[in-house]
Amino acid sequence: MSNQWTPESWRSKPVRQLPTYPDGTAVKSVEEELSIFPPLVFAGEARMLKKKLADVSEGRGFLLQGGDCAESFAEFHPNNIRDTFKVLLQMAVVLTYGGNRPVVKVGRLAGQFAKPRSGDTETIDGVELPSYRGDIINGFDFTEEARVPDPKRMLKAYSQAASTLNLLRAFSQGGYADLHQVQQWNMGFVASRPQGERYKEMAIRIQDALAFMESCGVTAENTPQMGKTDFFTSHEALLLQYEQSMTRVDSTSGEYYDTSAHMLWIGDRTRDPDEAHVEFLRGVANPIGVKAGPSQDPDTLLRLIDTLNPTNEAGRMTIICRFGAGEVDKHLPALIRRVESEGRKVVWSCDPMHGNTIKSSTGYKTRPFDRILSEVREFFDVHAAEGTYAGGVHFEMTGQDVTECLGGAFEVTEERLSDRYHTACDPRLNANQALELAFLIAEMLKSERGDGKIAAAAS
Repeated sequence: MSNQWTPESWRSKPVRQLPTYPDGTAVKSVEEELSIFPPLVFAGEARMLKKKLADVSEGRGFLLQGGDCAESFAEFHPNNIRDTFKVLLQMAVVLTYGGNRPVVKVGRLAGQFAKPRSGDTETIDGVELPSYRGDIINGFDFTEEARVPDPKRMLKAYSQAASTLNLLRAFSQGGYADLHQVQQWNMGFVASRPQGERYKEMAIRIQDALAFMESCGVTAENTPQMGKTDFFTSHEALLLQYEQSMTRVDSTSGEYYDTSAHMLWIGDRTRDPDEAHVEFLRGVANPIGVKAGPSQDPDTLLRLIDTLNPTNEAGRMTIICRFGAGEVDKHLPALIRRVESEGRKVVWSCDPMHGNTIKSSTGYKTRPFDRILSEVREFFDVHAAEGTYAGGVHFEMTGQDVTECLGGAFEVTEERLSDRYHTACDPRLNANQALELAFLIAEMLKSERGDGKIAAAAS
């Protein structure tokens, strides 16, 4: 890292998407308070994730990244955390079997509180107020009082993140992640879903593999990997005052780590190499993701990679592609060719959510399941054509039975969107849709291995 970098050097750069706080003294007070709080994650954990992502970049693993679009103070509940973690485990088991390789599990949890917005203000019925930017900044209610940015919300976000991480560590290491238990959940999904027969063979083969290992004496009692799992957290590093306050020097390596999460990413709106968000993240040693949308050109992407990862360290960089169904082959090949021709080590991951947002006839912002799946398929097809590795997927999803995305085996229609539309920002896959998607991606991974056939998922 450049000797000229400091945790606050981002403040000298142009910056986007940060709130305007009415009281600068109050912001400084909160930053100072956060700066002496214990870290939420540890440098050794971030290094472990980087090592696993290095394997993914070499085709020896697969990245599953998923969770809430924006965590809410109001919906903070242990059952919600448990259910999202449960679905991610279920998805990981199916993807592990389909890809015949380890799945690296990274949640959009314990810190995904801030959201970029297309405008600084929004207008409803002639009333103009500041945009809602996530619970770490201001309130969702469309009132003048709620929309005022409040720095004390950073303290509440820290507390909620700490509690979430405590629960995630207990779940991942305390027996809840036992593979036999997770597979029983999957068998229940197959048995009770309209398209269950389609996935039944795969589910039974996973069950048989676990039974074989158990008959050979490989159980959770004598093999910790059967009953525990590594689970990591991530979020968009958007509110830089919070991220700087959570940055610490690792006593063993002397490097800076942003201890608010194991992995941070830069959004499509804040990835300018000359601006503040890139400046901040180039100096912390965490694994870093960069969102790449249709406006991303190959030369700028290469410059961005070299700014964030000048030593070309494997596992450091994940490119999270988000183009929209029907657009992948127009944009992704040029990016792949430029990056690969220069020998840069990256994980290529697909975010099929953000490019497929539409407005329903009933007025709800939504995402069609078939378009989400189509973008994933296009992503895999392009990598197959380029001879490169499609290394991961990135979803906005929840373990709750919401009705926010259209379609899926349990058909969510436009008329049903209002039944359980709970998101404060973007529409999420529900538990059934997320797991169905995992089965469909597993079919693609099996096909990539040469021992399966990609099904016509949109049929």
